[in-house]
Amino acid sequence: MSDHCPGQELPVRRFGPQTRTDIVRYQGASGDFNPVHHDDEFAKAGGMPGAFSVGMLQAGYLGTYCAELFGPESVRLFSVRFSEQVWPGDVLVCAGRVEKTSESDGERQLELALTLSREGGGVAVTAAVVVAVPGNG
Repeated sequence: MSDHCPGQELPVRRFGPQTRTDIVRYQGASGDFNPVHHDDEFAKAGGMPGAFSVGMLQAGYLGTYCAELFGPESVRLFSVRFSEQVWPGDVLVCAGRVEKTSESDGERQLELALTLSREGGGVAVTAAVVVAVPGNG
């Protein structure tokens, strides 16, 4: 992926289907043990249809997607916005596009717009990302 220009679509990457175990493992790693993410009855008592995923887990999937495409050392900015919940059983689809190219601090940079959608659903997370890339291509 050496020729980057505004409007270029990035390859799609799928994760999932997301399992309750994925969610609980993330809770253990992050220290976020809010029962709304693993206990259906607790979530229902709060007005939800059931337990739902931790938003930062989806942000992590977008981070993985970006790092797989450009390398973790290339990331200069990674900002996310949450817009829809993710549920156990959802297949998650990462996609993105090059919005702009620029030069900053002597390096070529790409501004990316990334999305994580629920297959058959809506966009759950968006990310504004800046990555450094080699060369002029």
